[in-house]
Amino acid sequence: MSTRRRTAAFLAALVATGALAAGCGSDVGSNGGSGYVDGNGVITRLAVADRKTPGAVTGETLEGAKVDLASDYAGKVVVVNVWGSWCPPCRAEADDLAKAANELAPQGVVFLGINTRDNSRDNALSFQKKRKVPYPSIFDPGGRSLLAFHGTLTPNAIPSTVVIDAQGRVAASILGEVPSAQTLVDLVSDVVKDSGTGTGS
Repeated sequence: MSTRRRTAAFLAALVATGALAAGCGSDVGSNGGSGYVDGNGVITRLAVADRKTPGAVTGETLEGAKVDLASDYAGKVVVVNVWGSWCPPCRAEADDLAKAANELAPQGVVFLGINTRDNSRDNALSFQKKRKVPYPSIFDPGGRSLLAFHGTLTPNAIPSTVVIDAQGRVAASILGEVPSAQTLVDLVSDVVKDSGTGTGS
């Protein structure tokens, strides 16, 4: 078999197994049909009555500080982004995430990253510095923190972004690359309104 035919067969196999789905991870689900495709990511919003509190999200940041999602960010709307320096869509969305984080800060919204499957803190720190990421990330090479979202909006795709409302419940998610900074800002702003936090809270 020629090299060209072997390559074509390999790509066909990837498509058949879903390995070329949005993002670097796998198992991007439809969440019972509640999600819809918008740009590069599958966006899911949950009504207030359907929201659940995730499990514990704790760990050490890339810089070595201890962080606990529930206690450190209590009463805040939090955007949690799962990423890896090895992931092309993560690199592609980094500027949009940074822009959204800066734009949403006056509304009292905070961002927290979960760096996963990176074997080296140095690679992750280099990524963070190069792209001027304005928020901390938990160093979680084994993906332990992702288990916290099981049964709610499990972010199996990498990148994934989960929005936590001011009551600490999962309110929305984007599985795959964030379509744009404005899409994320609009999604999070809706959660802020639902949470009744208002500007500057």
